[in-house]
Amino acid sequence: MRSMNTAERRARLALRHRLCAPARTDDVLEIARSVLVLHATDPATVHLSVAARSVHAVPAVMEKALYDDRTLLRMLAMRRTMFVAPTELVPVLQASTANGLAARQRATYARMIERGSDVTDGPALFARAEEAAHEALLARGRATGAQLSADVPLLRTQVEMAPGKSYSRATNITTWVLVTLGCEGRIVRGRPNGSWTSSQYVWSPVETWLPGGIEALPAAEARADLVRRWLRVFGPAPAADLKWWTGWSAGDVKKALALLDVTEVDLGGATGLVLSDDLEPTPAPEPWAALLPALDPTPMGWQERGWFLGAHGPLLFDGNGNAGPSVWWDGRIVGGWAQRRDGEIVFRLLEDVGADAQDAVEREAARMAEWYGDVRAIPRFRTPLERELTA
Repeated sequence: MRSMNTAERRARLALRHRLCAPARTDDVLEIARSVLVLHATDPATVHLSVAARSVHAVPAVMEKALYDDRTLLRMLAMRRTMFVAPTELVPVLQASTANGLAARQRATYARMIERGSDVTDGPALFARAEEAAHEALLARGRATGAQLSADVPLLRTQVEMAPGKSYSRATNITTWVLVTLGCEGRIVRGRPNGSWTSSQYVWSPVETWLPGGIEALPAAEARADLVRRWLRVFGPAPAADLKWWTGWSAGDVKKALALLDVTEVDLGGATGLVLSDDLEPTPAPEPWAALLPALDPTPMGWQERGWFLGAHGPLLFDGNGNAGPSVWWDGRIVGGWAQRRDGEIVFRLLEDVGADAQDAVEREAARMAEWYGDVRAIPRFRTPLERELTA
């Protein structure tokens, strides 16, 4: 069995994820492709992930790709997580994951409506609300959730979130309907109201972003395609990492792998998978430093992170497994960083990595401070070290 040790995995990560200096670029689309998809649960992450992998790309460059060139699209996909994906990948994500997610969400929301209101047929009401909201959005061309709620009375249907409890609060179904339509690929999130840290999006019909809508693909074919792309970016890795990242069942993962030519490799006692045409050794680049934001796609690309995280997880991840801002040196996480209220970028190294590493990290911190400018962005999921650094 071919061996791919930790050093080789770190070299592949540095080059393929564009984290070392020779691999960095100002081409936003290529940066997104290099990590497959950009995490977007925290809207600031999208921009900061690009900043870490670029040379001169500023927020306006990312916004141009998203909202003017429309080479990238924001959508819910794996593990019901928000991502920004290259538009050529959208049909794959839609067929492999988002369609199933839309069906599950629709069923969940229908049950919540029946449990928390006087509506007896939740699925029927939800379906009518979806169609009415879609028609209203087509008429407007673009709209916020509040605008659509004003247009469509059904969206103002009130649902008690915890019926019978003193702390229960009523909410309307606007967001549920729009999120489900988005999962189904009928509408898309456009430019936010506010800066690049805002998550208040304006919705548009999908056809205004992708003429002809999203191409329909067979689900099995799409899952195999996504696995192939994931292995190219994150391989070699155990199948368990792939199952975790996709959020699919073990059966779906197994079927997708069966359609691909993959090879098992030794990861130092564990078995990993890699595409059979991707076995050539990767020369290690010169040592490099990077400051990656919370929820960056690199640390969130694997479930088993010991080979680059070491013992630093309790300080740098929250209790739900969300990565905080991390300091990298030569293929592994060696500390964390944060932006203080005055804009200063501060970091703490959790191990002695030498003077050269310290200097390189300081240069990256200065670069990120300049990149932020006057913007202040608190991570949506706070981690112990990030809280300490900003206290």
